[in-house]
Amino acid sequence: MGAPVVLDAMGGDHGPAATVAGAVSAWRTHGVPVVLVGDRDRVERELRGHGAAGEIPVVHAEDAVPMAERGAAAATLTTSSLAVGCELVSRGEGGAFVSAGSTGAVVSCAVRGIGRADGVLRPALAVALPSLTGGASVLVDAGATADPTPAMVAQFAQLGAGYARTVLGRPDPLVGLLSIGSEPGKGNRLTRRAGDLLAALPLRFHGNVEGHDVLAGTVDVIVTDGFTGNVVLKNVEGCVRTALTMVAQAGIASPERLTEVARRYDPETHGGAALLGLRGTVVVAHGSSPAATIARACVVAHALAAQDPAAGIEAVAEPVS
Repeated sequence: MGAPVVLDAMGGDHGPAATVAGAVSAWRTHGVPVVLVGDRDRVERELRGHGAAGEIPVVHAEDAVPMAERGAAAATLTTSSLAVGCELVSRGEGGAFVSAGSTGAVVSCAVRGIGRADGVLRPALAVALPSLTGGASVLVDAGATADPTPAMVAQFAQLGAGYARTVLGRPDPLVGLLSIGSEPGKGNRLTRRAGDLLAALPLRFHGNVEGHDVLAGTVDVIVTDGFTGNVVLKNVEGCVRTALTMVAQAGIASPERLTEVARRYDPETHGGAALLGLRGTVVVAHGSSPAATIARACVVAHALAAQDPAAGIEAVAEPVS
C-alpha cells in the first residue's frame, strides 16, 4: 500500500469541506491511505459528517496559510498545515504531500520543509496536457519559478523528461523549448541562452516550439519559464471552455461528446500539478478544487511517490554573457 499521502486539510477555496470529502473518497474508492493535517476540531467534524470518524488519521496544525499569501513568508509560519504537512513527508511519515493552497506558498514551504533534490537549482511544476495525438505532453514549468535563469530552464527540461519517462511511459521523450518562432535563435535572451544549454545536454532536443504546438503532440515535453507556463496553462483551460461552449451553442456536437472532450482537460482528470525536483513528492491542486479533484490529486501523488522524476539530473552551468 505504501506510505500515506499527507493532505493539507485547510488548503483551497473550500477548506476542510472539500479536502476531507476528497480524502474519504481517495481512501474508500481508490484505497489510497491519507493523513489529514489541519485544525483538528474542524477536520474531525467534517469526518463525522461522512461517517469516517477514526477512519483517517488527523495531525493537528494551529494555523492555515491564507490563499492570498504568494511568497516565502508562508514558510516562516512553522505551525501552519503546509509546514506541518511538509515536515511529516521530510521525516518519512508520509510518502507525498498534497495541497490546494496558494501555489507560491506551497512551493516555498516544500522547498524549506522537504528540500531540493541533489543538484536541482529550483523546483518546477509539471502538468500533463492532452494532445491531438491521443496522448499527452508535459508542460514544465507551469508556475513554480516565474523568473528562472537559463540553467534553471535547462534543468526544468530534465525534470520534465524524467516525468515523461516515469509517469507517461516515454522511454526517450522529445523536448521542445517554447518560443515565438520555431527557427533557431528566435526568442528573448532567456530562451536563446536556455536553447544553447539544452542543445548540449543528453536530451532528445527538438528545438523551439510555438504556442500552437502545445496541444498538438509535437513534442513530449514543452519547457518554459514559470510565468509563461502559467499563462499558457490558464489560456488552454479558458480556450477549451470557450470553444466547447461555442460548439454546444451551435448544436454541432452531442452534449455527451462535448462532456467527454471537456473531461480530458478537467483538473479532476489530471489531479493537479506535480512539483518536481524535491526530495519528496508534492502535488499542487487548483485552489477551487472540489472533493473529486482532491481525491484524484491524492491518487496521482500516491502513484508518483513510487517514482523519481528527478533521478539523474545533471548540473547545468550558466552560460557566459
